[in-house]
Amino acid sequence: MPFFSIVIPLYNKENFVPNTIKSVLNQTFRDYEIIIVNDGSTDNSENVVLGFNDSKIRYFKTENKGVSQARNFGIEKAEGTLIAFLDADDYWFPYHLEDLLSLYQKYPEAGLFATNYEFYYSAKRIEKPYFLDIPSDFEHGIVRDFFKSSYVYRLAWTSAVAVPKSVAENSGGFDENITLGAGEDTDFWVRTALKYKTAFHNRISARYRMDGENRISHSDTLKRKFAKLDKFKEEEKTNFWLKKFLDLYRSEFALKFRLAGDKEQFLFYKNGLSLKNISSKTRFLLCLPAPVLRLLYKIKKLLENKGFSLSAYH
Repeated sequence: MPFFSIVIPLYNKENFVPNTIKSVLNQTFRDYEIIIVNDGSTDNSENVVLGFNDSKIRYFKTENKGVSQARNFGIEKAEGTLIAFLDADDYWFPYHLEDLLSLYQKYPEAGLFATNYEFYYSAKRIEKPYFLDIPSDFEHGIVRDFFKSSYVYRLAWTSAVAVPKSVAENSGGFDENITLGAGEDTDFWVRTALKYKTAFHNRISARYRMDGENRISHSDTLKRKFAKLDKFKEEEKTNFWLKKFLDLYRSEFALKFRLAGDKEQFLFYKNGLSLKNISSKTRFLLCLPAPVLRLLYKIKKLLENKGFSLSAYH
């Protein structure tokens, strides 16, 4: 039985998945299996994967039902103690599994294990996240407040996280009613962090590829089913940082629906948040009419393409 089961959902990533697979095969810790779930790709992804002749790779092909169902399928097939997740266009440094193993061994009371990561836009633009309540000299340990540390950047980013298989099953897996990168991973990590402690390793061991050709976050807002977040209402009443964390996402979703022209969904998310929990900049943007917001969004994208890093939420 392998120690790690690595679940890779795959949809139309023929140009990226080779480097993703190679980054796993180059790991210093070797006791693992790779579970690749082809979620109905229509490009050459299947042939690319089948071109790897390695006994560690287990390949499955399903109908296109979305990343949540693909990950849940991988969880079901997993035979390892720990399940590590990796998107098909992201990348691990060779010591990633080694660091996750170290967390598991040193902090057995945890049920969520996360490592630091970086955002890769190009060879000339690589950005590093920072986390509240985690000092720069922090090496590894149990975090005091998962939601506080995740307020600016998410502490648990899916391609840099592992959970015991039992935890994945007890947490209910990924919500298949949420689609196309509209909060299914955030929903899962919130449910897991509410039940279990989080161990974090501050060494960057994973790379989030921001230059992907078909990242699901680029999908049309009106074609996506977003996380409602109201399933956490009871916990929010007594968890200050959980409420602030979720209100950040409510504001993000509200702005997406404002841009898309869906007034009903805009009001659903806007009315569900406490304005005191978001920045003055975000409050200002929520008050703007859709045409003005769209213009500002176009300007933002132009500036980001020139290398500027801008956020509407902090």
